[in-house]
Amino acid sequence: MRYLALLLLGPWLVVLGWAYWAYPKTLPRTLARRGFDVLALIGAVVASVQAALLGYDAVALPAADAFGPKSGAIWQQVVPALYGYGAFLVVLALALIVRWVVWRRRFGR
Repeated sequence: MRYLALLLLGPWLVVLGWAYWAYPKTLPRTLARRGFDVLALIGAVVASVQAALLGYDAVALPAADAFGPKSGAIWQQVVPALYGYGAFLVVLALALIVRWVVWRRRFGR
């Protein structure tokens, strides 16, 4: 169950990764830029998985009492999804900024 949140979030992360890879079309597509993009996407995936695992471990499940288990166990899937999504976006946002600054300046646009 540790990876359920990422499994459910995976398709959306693939769409975001594709959008990062494909846009903006105005920047030159050199071998160095593609290498940077690959490293950024790998870093985003690694950060997302690590953040989701930390989120999964950080959630304290409510204890069961005389009437059975209490509600709230859904947070053990919601929090990792939020952490993983946030980490993925942070890494890609930083990579977008770096990519824009480096390749825009290098090619004079």
